This record gives sequence, C-alpha cells and structure tokens, in this order.
Amino acid sequence: MKKLDSYLFREFAQATFATLVVLMIVSLGGVFADVLGDVARGRVPAGMMLAQLGLQILNYLPLILPLGLMLGLLLAVGRLYRDSEMPVLTAIGVGPRRLLRPLLMLALPVVGLIALCSLWLGPWARDYSQKMIEAGNRSLLVAGLEPGRFIELPGGGGVVYVGSMSDDGTGLTRVFVYRQDGDRLDVTTARTGKLNVDGEDRFLTLGQGFEVEGPLGAGRDYRLMRYASNDLQLPDAEGDSDENDPERLPTRALLDDPRPEATAQLHFRLGPPLLALAFALLAVPLGRSSPRQTRYGRVMLGFLAYMVGMNLVYLGSDWLAKGKLPLAAGLWWLLLPLLAFATWAYLRDGRMRSARLPRLAAGRQR
Repeated sequence: MKKLDSYLFREFAQATFATLVVLMIVSLGGVFADVLGDVARGRVPAGMMLAQLGLQILNYLPLILPLGLMLGLLLAVGRLYRDSEMPVLTAIGVGPRRLLRPLLMLALPVVGLIALCSLWLGPWARDYSQKMIEAGNRSLLVAGLEPGRFIELPGGGGVVYVGSMSDDGTGLTRVFVYRQDGDRLDVTTARTGKLNVDGEDRFLTLGQGFEVEGPLGAGRDYRLMRYASNDLQLPDAEGDSDENDPERLPTRALLDDPRPEATAQLHFRLGPPLLALAFALLAVPLGRSSPRQTRYGRVMLGFLAYMVGMNLVYLGSDWLAKGKLPLAAGLWWLLLPLLAFATWAYLRDGRMRSARLPRLAAGRQR
C-alpha cells in the first residue's frame, strides 16, 4: 500500500504541477499587462515595474492555486479511469475512498500554502506595493527621472529635464520644467532644485531661474518672471490610498476591526483555502469517467464550478461590506455547505445503490 500511495501521489503531483505551470504562464501575461497599464498611466513609477509584478503575483496566488489543484486532480483521476487503472484497483479492493490518503498528501500542503498567501503574504504584498508606489511618487529618482533626458512626471503633470541629480534623487541642477493647464503653458528653468514633501503634497523648490507663462495658441499674453526661489507643486500621485483600507491591513488587525468592510475582507481571505479543500475532494467523484468518454468534459465542468464558487465569494464579500448580509453569517453560508457536499460526494463515490443489489442477485440466480 505504501507503493500504491507513492504512485498515486506522484500522479496527482505531476498533473497538478503541470496545470499550475500553465495557469501561472497565462496569469503572468495578464498581470504584466495590468502593471504596464499602470506604468503608462503614471500610477506606478517605471523603475518599480518588476517589483510590482512580483508583488501582484503573490496577490493573485490565492485565486490561481485552488483552480490549479482542482484541474490537476481532475486530469490525474480522469487518466486513471481512462487507462483502466481504477477498474483494476477496484477489482483488488482499492476503491475511490482509498485515494483519500495520497489525495490529502498533496492537497493539505497546497491548502496550507493558499492559506499562507491569502492570510499573510497577499495582504503584505498589497500593503508593501502601495507603500512602494507612494514612496516612489515622492522621489523623482525612483519615478524614472534620469539626468540628460526629458521625462514625464508621475501622473502626467508635465515634462521635466535635469542636468544632474544627487544620489538620493532630491537634489537637482540645471532644471527645465514644462507644464500645461488648459490653453496655457508654463515653462520654468532653474539652476538648482530640491524635492520637498509636505504631508500629501509634493513641491519642487527651484532656485535662481526664470518662468515664462503664456497661451498655447496665438496671442501675446506672455509673462516673464525672474526669481530667487520658486515652489512648484507636483501633481497628486494616483497611488496614494488610506492606510486603514481593509485590503492593506494584516489579518490579525481585521479580527479587532468592527467595520463591515473589515469583516468582509476577513471572510474573503478565509474563502480560498476552504474552497481549495472542497474542490480537491470534489475532483475524485467529478473525475470518474468511462474509457470512451470525452477527456475534457469533466474539466470544463470543474472550471465552471470554480468560477461559480469564486464569484459567490466576491458577491458575498460585497454584500457583507454593504450590510446586505449579517456579519455573523459571513461567508459560512457558502463555504460550509460546499465542504459538506464535497465530503458527501467523495464518500458516496463508487458505492452501488442498495436498490440495485437484489436485482443483480436475482439475475445471477436465473
């Protein structure tokens, strides 16, 4: 039996790993496109693109791993039936229930990893990503400003050029700033510059320069000013958000937070590991097939079950946050019945109906 458990575990692990690789490649393309979109809109500094990509992947792992686990187990169990290995195992007294041990040998570590990502790594990645964006939008160096190049300011608020820059990205020399407000343009030059932050506002303090302000089109309404010191307010960063946002708070802080949004976020984080366990148990009865049955029919059924389950998790979390559901109900109305149904379906898999047994006995006597 140890050899059988080892063989079944290896089959389950190989199919699950292959499925996760495919899902990660597909998901990586979508996440990369989202990060590139944020960089293009000025929300994320270009220098943080790779770091943001890694943090976003950690954020999406609780959604990818349950699907990969279920589809991998479905493919592995389906192959056992398709190659007539399960009928042979059943003939020697090894039924579907005997698959529970190798199944849990794979499912429990994956569920533990999902719980780790959902309850700790995911919130940490969201909070750390937001802090990186906020810090980057307060530093022209991290925002992608390079000496000798014209660079668009974060948020699309203008174009800036500097001749040289200090190591920390706050001290500048030979500064050129172009800004546009409606039908008016503003061109500012300075010998020196320094980046200052006052709360949520960012200022570029320029020294010893000129400022020209006038119309974009025809006209002579131009004004020239020579100054010793001039403060230019930079555009607000789109990445700033509330530090008390439940999505950024650690799970332990959500336990003591009475807000409905915090309770909804807590249950949303508890959903993926419990869904993964339920889907793993459902994979065995769902993967049962005859030798001539279509190969991917049950896979599509499992994928639809995953989509329905995850959509209900999102919908239930939204109801909790808006007060449409009592906080005591949480998402237990979805998770507990699904776990109970998955357990019942697994235990019933492979059992013959009692009503058919007398008919089979009568047929043999004849």
